[in-house]
Amino acid sequence: MRDLDIVEVARRSGVPASTLRFYEEKGLITSIGRRGLRRLFDPGVLERLALIALGRTAGFSLDEIALMIAPDGRPRIDRQRLTAKAEELDATIRDLCAIRDGLRHAAACRAPSHMECPTFRSILQAAASGARGARKKRAPLPPRG
Repeated sequence: MRDLDIVEVARRSGVPASTLRFYEEKGLITSIGRRGLRRLFDPGVLERLALIALGRTAGFSLDEIALMIAPDGRPRIDRQRLTAKAEELDATIRDLCAIRDGLRHAAACRAPSHMECPTFRSILQAAASGARGARKKRAPLPPRG
């Protein structure tokens, strides 16, 4: 397959040219030259872009994804990192399922007011606990002065 210019890579991958230039700045992809003013890429860039898209969908940051790509462009994926991300996704799925179930209950609850529904009140309590936990994980705010 012949080299692809940035317009062709953008068309085939669905990734805007501006994002391709940003990925190149971050070292995620590498152009191999120019044809006029357009950057040229090896056809393998499409596979690297698919790997980047998969990583982004799984919740990896671009910096984490960069660590998964060797200097020669081939995948260099840490299996422990994948396992940790899968466990993180499992926790997120559990949380989202609980929220979904709570919303369905709140929509169908026959209590005169949601505040009179024990299930809804327990959902509120869990949400408040989660918000407090999230605040504790963040760095403390600087003192006001």
